Amino acid sequence: MNTVSLELSSTERKSTIFSGRLAELEGRCRTKRIAIITDERVRGLYGSLFPSSAITMEMGRGEQFKTLRTVESLYEGFLEHRVDRSWLIVGVGGGIVCDVAGFAASTYLRGLSFAFVPTTLLAQVDASIGGKNGVNLGGYKNQVGTFNQPEFVLCDFGVLKTLPPEELKNGFAEVIKHALIADDRLFSFLETNTDEALALYPDAIERVVYDSLIIKSGIVSRDETEKGERRKLNFGHTVGHALEKVCGLRHGEAVSVGMVVASRLSVRKGLLSEENVQRIQRLLAAFHLPVGVQADGALIREALWKDKKREDNRIHVVLLDGIGRATVEPLAMNELNEVIDDLCQSR
Repeated sequence: MNTVSLELSSTERKSTIFSGRLAELEGRCRTKRIAIITDERVRGLYGSLFPSSAITMEMGRGEQFKTLRTVESLYEGFLEHRVDRSWLIVGVGGGIVCDVAGFAASTYLRGLSFAFVPTTLLAQVDASIGGKNGVNLGGYKNQVGTFNQPEFVLCDFGVLKTLPPEELKNGFAEVIKHALIADDRLFSFLETNTDEALALYPDAIERVVYDSLIIKSGIVSRDETEKGERRKLNFGHTVGHALEKVCGLRHGEAVSVGMVVASRLSVRKGLLSEENVQRIQRLLAAFHLPVGVQADGALIREALWKDKKREDNRIHVVLLDGIGRATVEPLAMNELNEVIDDLCQSR
């Protein structure tokens, strides 16, 4: 994979994304004063490859640890080790570790430099890229956070081989999302190379990660703080986040159903053909992702009302104007609710 540079004209900052090995991390750091934030599983698998000069701080695994309480415990660790602005904070783990590490670094001493080594496919193609760092509040996702870019992101494809199938599905849902909003060629590649991608063949996985990074980094560089185009990256996430809250679905599964909801809404708006909806559903199913869910529509609607993108009785929703083209439209909540009720088979 070629190096990808994310350049932000608004701040004249640059974030570099490159492939390599976790063992190369120390050579990529500009300082020996390194604090690594990780979880028990990742440390058990790869702790021997961490820089010898680094201190290592563990946090819990799972959404229940993506909280201000976890951040406070990291602050206490920073105090104990006398971390100051000369240090580099490195999140080594999945999307939750990267989100929490980036938020803790961005807010401690009004901002420390940080970097990521994402160890899941989801984190490599999405969560570690773009500068969104945050935690959940009251069970609702990413209610507290910052926009702040890592100095660098190191992607080691070798670590993906230790992931369970459920984790890989989370990542492939985001890859499919990127294809749907910006790259019909990537969508076609996924259709014809499904087995190779699922088996993590080097050429296939490098292609899907690189293409995803090009899509996301390009959008972020043009709209870092989500004033316009970056909203396209939320395709499938409006309903997806509600499904995570209500049904306890994994992120990729929830986003998959959310993308089907948004696709069907696009058909209602005259933007997308029914034939393309069927292609989308076939591809999601081929990657073992759900295209529907049994849920209580009333609970989903309640969760949507608490979505941070809602403005009064309207919410910005990402729709498809064909495969590889996305548009953002403010919709009345009742328009979204009708599709949710049709799809989720409300009890």
